[in-house]
Amino acid sequence: MYQVIKRAGQVAEFDIRKISVAITKAFDAVQKQYHPGVIDLLALQVTANFEPKIKDGKIAVEDIQDSVEEVLGQAGYADVAKCYILYRKQREKIRNMKSPLLDYKKLVDSYVKATDWRVKENSTVTYSVGGLILSNSGAITANYWLSEIYDEEIANAHRNAEIHIHDLSMLTGYCAGWSLKQLIQEGLGGIPGKITSAPAKHLATLCNQMVNFLGIMQNEWAGAQAFSSFDTYLAPFVKTDDLDYEQVKKCIESFIYGVNTPSRWGTQAPFSNITLDWTVPADLAELPAIVGGKEQDFKYKDCQKEMDMVNKAFIEIMIEGDANGRGFQYPIPTYSITKNFDWSDTENNRLLFE
Repeated sequence: MYQVIKRAGQVAEFDIRKISVAITKAFDAVQKQYHPGVIDLLALQVTANFEPKIKDGKIAVEDIQDSVEEVLGQAGYADVAKCYILYRKQREKIRNMKSPLLDYKKLVDSYVKATDWRVKENSTVTYSVGGLILSNSGAITANYWLSEIYDEEIANAHRNAEIHIHDLSMLTGYCAGWSLKQLIQEGLGGIPGKITSAPAKHLATLCNQMVNFLGIMQNEWAGAQAFSSFDTYLAPFVKTDDLDYEQVKKCIESFIYGVNTPSRWGTQAPFSNITLDWTVPADLAELPAIVGGKEQDFKYKDCQKEMDMVNKAFIEIMIEGDANGRGFQYPIPTYSITKNFDWSDTENNRLLFE
């Protein structure tokens, strides 16, 4: 007589009665009438079905269960087979739920001792207690993705390193772009029971709101968060307050330092992108500029000088780096080089191509 290899690797003597009991439970679950003789016959058919899979007198329990599903389906008991499949899936979930409870030490040690590759999967997360919290919760979320959302074939391909699914630690979408115009019009708020900020009236206030907005969104999304027309939308704030270059540079500096400081975002600096127009784009040129949530008596096309100040300040700060001369990771800039781009030898152009 052959033996059965259990999931944990133990070996037990084969007992056909266990197959009969499992089939009986499936019939009972769908309230389907049956004769004991039919159950015994189905159990015998199962043994015949998995016989080719027996190796060295041993058969894996998973192979036996696969044969039960196949035999029930072939015998015309599709509803019973479906119930049996669901039962197997449920038992698998229960085993997976128990597993993390037993592996808590391994879970924590893998981060603390940096033995798990996931510790360095996200370069924006600092190795810290906060990073440990993200690692622990991420392990649970990743198992949810692989057990509840992706089908078994995809999940197994990831587990076997045949493919890699990135950012399984976040149960959310990947990247997102946001309307800077909407933030300028409406301010930062709209969440019941939370603090609401009115539309910014000054550049320094807007820079703080942008930092907070990107940080909030980073906690809700797995990947990069982006603003477009950064320089175009900031320029009117420079104009209305008649800011000089040093004042503009201080505001932009506070924004850049803000999005590179991980202290408030679960030890993770917001992965941020901005698009800079360099020259006022045609779709915005004739629109009234907005400051403090209100339209002004001038248009965006009237703010090219202020745009140049914003762009100069941004590039200079990115080139200078932090107090130790280290370059800033964020925001990642994208410049719009259109047919209207001024290729002359200006100070800003020299900075841009430095």
